[in-house]
Amino acid sequence: MSAAEILRAAAPVETSAPVAGETPRLRIQDVRLEYATRGKTVVAIDNISIDVPDNQFAVIVGPSGCGKSSLLYLVAGLAQPTSGEILLGDEEVDGPGPDRGMVFQSYTLFPWLTVRENVEFGLKRRKMPAAEREAIVNRYLNETGLAAFHDAYPKQLSGGMMQRVAIARALANDPKILLMDEPFGALDSQTRNTMQKLLLRVWEENRKTVLFVTHDIDEAILLGDRIYVMTARPGRLKEEIIVPIARPRTMDMVMDPEFIAVKRRILELLKNEIKDDEH
Repeated sequence: MSAAEILRAAAPVETSAPVAGETPRLRIQDVRLEYATRGKTVVAIDNISIDVPDNQFAVIVGPSGCGKSSLLYLVAGLAQPTSGEILLGDEEVDGPGPDRGMVFQSYTLFPWLTVRENVEFGLKRRKMPAAEREAIVNRYLNETGLAAFHDAYPKQLSGGMMQRVAIARALANDPKILLMDEPFGALDSQTRNTMQKLLLRVWEENRKTVLFVTHDIDEAILLGDRIYVMTARPGRLKEEIIVPIARPRTMDMVMDPEFIAVKRRILELLKNEIKDDEH
């Protein structure tokens, strides 16, 4: 593929819409988020519309403070938009629910529960039969490399291992969409690379719809099928980029021409955005 073809392949597309007749897994329509501070109204997110097709890995990148995490929290139902609507399938999001699995940057495990008990927590709340629970938990403990640590408590685990537990717990509940808010942001670079490899492998096996927030452009390209680039606050959708890199993916792909072309484009978008914001 020539350089020109690579750049064309990495160019933004105007459609995040699904194939005709299909309902996207996630639809964010004209969403605006305002909040009051010090006696004035601040617009955090300004009329964003995004469609995420089923079984796709979608990534949000943008300048600090642009509303990436706020948008994820709106999808999670942990906050309500000022206007617009968010649909998961054909159901409007109006609060938290088990159809959305959330993995935060901080380690949100129950410290008094073992690894196994953390992973099966949601299944027990749903009163799933013990044998079925055990089979599901064992599957995700194995997939995330946690089987040997099933009786350990969070305080006995490294940061990377705790995030494995959080991912296993979210997947065990079989959500319609997995929401991930910079889940590897607090990890050192080596552990982060290990977790990226793990997530790639687990996602290939499960093909869950994912909405993933990150500051790391390499991570966004390595993981994502599509990348939404946001403007500085108030956060708007600046461009959507379809990642033209075949799966399965490996860490070595960061040196491929397609990868470099997409990275250059995103860096240019963010550079221009920072320049626009500063002036």
